[in-house]
Amino acid sequence: MTLILASTSPIRRSMLEAAGLAFEAMAPGVDEGSLKSDGDAADALATRLAAAKALAVSGQRPDAWTIGSDSVVTVGGRRFDKPRDRDGAAEHLRFFSGRTMILTSAVALARNGEVDWSAAESARLEVRDLSDRFIETYLEAEWPEVGYCVGVFRLEGRGVQLFSAIEGSHSTILGMPLLPLLGALRDRGLIMS
Repeated sequence: MTLILASTSPIRRSMLEAAGLAFEAMAPGVDEGSLKSDGDAADALATRLAAAKALAVSGQRPDAWTIGSDSVVTVGGRRFDKPRDRDGAAEHLRFFSGRTMILTSAVALARNGEVDWSAAESARLEVRDLSDRFIETYLEAEWPEVGYCVGVFRLEGRGVQLFSAIEGSHSTILGMPLLPLLGALRDRGLIMS
């Protein structure tokens, strides 16, 4: 049975590769902006985005099982999108400084154009006080790569320096709740139990 990751994210690909999964990767081509609503809870929004990505690819390859995943960041009651540019990234980081970031990631499995399963998890990240000098130096080193990350960080890189404490699953913070996904794949006989 073919397994497809509906994502161009290098970190999501590396997570599945490290777990020993055989899969293809395809860009989902989903307009995320049209699916967002300010009134949605973070887990509902992340799940809807993950499902939309899985369904977009499943429609092209109905015979395959398709994995979609997405993340939502909330800080101070405000939901954040990926920064539009480097100045926007600096604005995000200044707002995050000294606050708690709630990062919610969801994953969905689709087949034959229907979502078969989904899960969402949240992590709590305490952002330390960030000086303007740190933010500038950080972006000099990490831009444009962090521009593709909703929280303007890569935990596997210098982004770890943004935080004073982290609670939650490492894979959820990286952008895909991996343990629930592996369980769902085992339940469906797609990987060995």
